[in-house]
Amino acid sequence: MIGEKRKSLREFVLGGLKVRLVGGSDGHGGGDGPTVMLLHGFGAPGDDLVPLADVIDLPRGTRWLFPEAPLSLNMGLGDSRAWWIVDFARIQADREAGRIRDLSVEIPQGLALARERILTFLRELPRQLQIDYTRTVIGGFSQGAMLTCDAVLHTDYPFAGLVQLSGNLLAREVWSPLIATRAGLPVFLSHGTRDDILPHIGAERLRDALNQAGLAVEWHSFRGGHEIPEAVLRRLRTFIIKALGA
Repeated sequence: MIGEKRKSLREFVLGGLKVRLVGGSDGHGGGDGPTVMLLHGFGAPGDDLVPLADVIDLPRGTRWLFPEAPLSLNMGLGDSRAWWIVDFARIQADREAGRIRDLSVEIPQGLALARERILTFLRELPRQLQIDYTRTVIGGFSQGAMLTCDAVLHTDYPFAGLVQLSGNLLAREVWSPLIATRAGLPVFLSHGTRDDILPHIGAERLRDALNQAGLAVEWHSFRGGHEIPEAVLRRLRTFIIKALGA
């Protein structure tokens, strides 16, 4: 998605998820340095975000962790993955009717199972890696962003920051009672005004809900689509360095 993928990476399976690990003291995720954990979006291959480890220049020793979604999609686009299945027929119908989709009123059928998979992964991760969640930034892109937001709201792990790249407010009925428990958490939100996959207004709803609950939101709206432009990557680097205290 972003460019040439680095070859120096470690792969393993944990909590039923395939994981790619790069960076660290040895380039393969070694050491006990701070961690950035990012989940890819719907329809992407499991290594889709791995190039970010090369594009975003973080202090030496920082580790990058990329879990792969467990569901394989037969989309004719290589190894396409998903955290839960999306109703594309409904999306197309909404587009044709000119309706702006409001995901905040939806609870996807596969969300609960996806959440349990990530929570299991987070519980088991410290048994395999030297990881300190107070020095870990977690987040993702699109569906991966929404899943990490959901997971963070369902845990009390003291993450250093949450990254939401082209996500949306999802399942307001589930999230609203939980958001205030994360007051003070630094959050990075970015979204394109021309995004035709997840509406910009859905990201604004997420921004407002987090702000009102006392989370420390850094908001970046850009003129573009469902993507991560270079300007956002520069600002994300600054956010991660600050969140990790590096």
